[in-house]
Amino acid sequence: MKVLAVNNVDLSINEGEFTAIVGPSGSGKTTLLNMIGGLDNITHGRVEISGTDISTLTDNQLIDFRLQNIGFVFQAYNLIPVLTAKENVEFIMLLQGISEKERKLRSEELLRDVGLVDKLNVRPNQLSGGQQQRVAVARALASKPSFILADEPTANLDSSSTANLLDMMAEMNEKEKVTFLFSTHDQRVIDRAKRIITIEDGKIISDERT
Repeated sequence: MKVLAVNNVDLSINEGEFTAIVGPSGSGKTTLLNMIGGLDNITHGRVEISGTDISTLTDNQLIDFRLQNIGFVFQAYNLIPVLTAKENVEFIMLLQGISEKERKLRSEELLRDVGLVDKLNVRPNQLSGGQQQRVAVARALASKPSFILADEPTANLDSSSTANLLDMMAEMNEKEKVTFLFSTHDQRVIDRAKRIITIEDGKIISDERT
């Protein structure tokens, strides 16, 4: 039996938005986010980002496009365990070919912005869950992406860590002018979103601005 994880979705996200995609488990939220980020292939239609239809790109072109344009924040953090916080943030910039001096300055600035300037040389296993997620957000911002895709970024965090993370993301949204698109069950995230898109059975059933 064929299952349509995302079905006939027509969606536009404007630059600088702070948007949450919500819906029950299995509704297609994460699949939609992964399709937008080029992590899952689409079978019909297209995904256009800043004028580029990413569904037409080769694997290598897509990797390069993601590297230059999209930041990812995952529920599981996905930090590199053998690297320090600073090195994790620098890693994307290293792939981009940015100079060592610029990598150092930007990574330290971002970790200062997320309140972790005292954790520059600490590895992930020595950080709390909230601290690891803040490193992940700093890493996502390091490449100066057009937008950040955040899949359940607060799922493993306590209330205090969630509030701090959302405050920081909202500030980054204003300061860096980066578009944020969340997939979430978390009412705390939903309450902070400026646009809420509800999806069920792979279809958008409502799209509201707050």
